[in-house]
Formats: sequence, structure tokens, C-alpha cells
Amino acid sequence: MSTDEPYAPEPAGPGPADPALAHRMPALGSLQLLLAVARLGSLGRAAEELGISQPAASGRVRAMERELGLALVDRSPRGSRLTPAGALVTDWAGRVVEASAAFDAGVQALRDRRDARLRVAASLTIAEYLLPGWLIALRPLRPATAVSLRAGNSEAVAALLLDGEADLGFVEGPAVPAGLDAVTVARDRLVVVTAPGHPWTRRTAPLDAAELSGRPLILREEGSGTRQVLAEAVGGLAAPLLELSSTTALKAAVASGAGPAVLSELVVSDELAAGRLVKIPVAGVRLTRELRAVWPAGHPPVGPARDLLGLTRGGRG
Repeated sequence: MSTDEPYAPEPAGPGPADPALAHRMPALGSLQLLLAVARLGSLGRAAEELGISQPAASGRVRAMERELGLALVDRSPRGSRLTPAGALVTDWAGRVVEASAAFDAGVQALRDRRDARLRVAASLTIAEYLLPGWLIALRPLRPATAVSLRAGNSEAVAALLLDGEADLGFVEGPAVPAGLDAVTVARDRLVVVTAPGHPWTRRTAPLDAAELSGRPLILREEGSGTRQVLAEAVGGLAAPLLELSSTTALKAAVASGAGPAVLSELVVSDELAAGRLVKIPVAGVRLTRELRAVWPAGHPPVGPARDLLGLTRGGRG
């Protein structure tokens, strides 16, 4: 004898019980329950198979009958059987459940393909001095993810993100590029540096904004976050003494005596410690900046990009 609890389907007339519910689709779990009842001939065994209580299963069946305006299951001491309408609904339910499984499999395949790679774009200071540590920390979390890194100035990073060619970016400029959302991951300080024999090393007073804006400097190229921050801080820049797109080349030019430059403290820390470059004091100029992670507006990072973003929140600055 079945151990199913007494159950009586709610009466249903020829039309839906509530016109407002006539076009509602039962929840996927309810359809799976109906299929299990049809296969097992018992609401109790169906509930056990799906890992729910028998009262909960009875409630789901009643809810389906109310939604559809149809009696679906007849109960008796010998077990549960489908009504003619229930049998037809069960046939349709099988197609829905199969389609749902195919949908889930397809979505998972897309996630797997997305998670197999991570495309990062970063401005040079972040790419050279912060990202390596972050990517090393990411490796244990995403060992199967292949990471590619494209380094360029802040404008180039924004373009790669907006063109869909990068999953996550990092920029150094004074403002968030248009079309992107951002979060600050670190803070950085710019410093004025010269070769040890430069006349500025013998100054007794710090530099001010007027001297920095009026003196030709060795600068990064247009679009560089470092150059943008400096120009905003001093109110404009004179024509550059030299314009270089590589921080390594820029440091070498300064060390050779070609002229002064303004660079990230992260970039020149080793040269300052070794005495190859000298930091020149500056007063009345705000040379700190925010280093930001960026992504297309309204599309927050997911998968490996989200994991990397989480690791950066403890960055230096």
C-alpha cells in the first residue's frame, strides 16, 4: 500500500481557475516533480527523489493546478496517477525540462569558454610594477585560465575595453575615461627626478607649479596617465624636451643628463635607492593620483576578471 498522505486535487472547471493566471508557466521544479510522479506512480517517492518533503510536494502540485486551472493528479491508497489532462501536461513538461537542461549546458559551455582566457589591458606603470604580483596571486585561483596582457597608455586601454578586446583594464589618468566604470585599486605619487649632476639638485627651495609648467621636461606621449595628471596639477605643460613612450627609455634619458622628468615613485624607486636618479622637492603641487581598474559601463567583471579585480583591492599606493 502506498504511504502517500491523503491528497485531493482542487476542482477545476472547463476554463482556468483564475484568468489572471491563465498564461503562467509553472516553475521548473514543479514540472520536474510532475515528471517524477508519472514515472514513479507515487507522490511520496517523487518527493523523496527530489529531496523535498511530501507536504511540500503536495503543495507544489496544488499550486500547479491552481496556475493551470486543471486537475493533474488523482490520489488513492494505491498511489498517484495522472489525470488525462495531467498526462498531456506531463508530456509538454518533459520537453520543457529537456530544453532547460540544454539551455543550462549551453550556458555552462559559454562560461567555460569565457573562463579559459583573461585579456587584461593596463597602462605602463601598472603593467610593469603592480600587475605581475596580482597575476601571480591569480594563478592558484584560476590555474586553467590563459592570461594575456596588453600594455599601453590610458587612452589605449580605454579603446581596447570599448572595442571588446579586453576583459579588464587598469589606468592611471586623473579621470575615468568616458564609457567606463571604475574602482580605485591603489594610489600612487609622482616625483620630479633628475640626474645627480643636474642644477636642480643644488636648489635650496622646492620647485613650484610655475617652474614645472614653464620648464621643458622629458615627458611620456600624449594620452599617458602620468602626463595627464602632471598637466592638470600644474595647469599646463611647456613643449616637451623629449617625448618617449617607454618608461625605461625615459628613465635612461634622465639618468644620462638629458633633462628632468616626472615619473611614478613606483617606477623610480630602485634608481633613487641606488643614487642613479635624484628626487627634487616640490611644494604646492598635488602629485598624487589614483590607479583604477576599469571596465565597460554597466558590464561589471565576471569570471577570472572578477577574481583579478578582487585581488587588486589590496594593492600598493
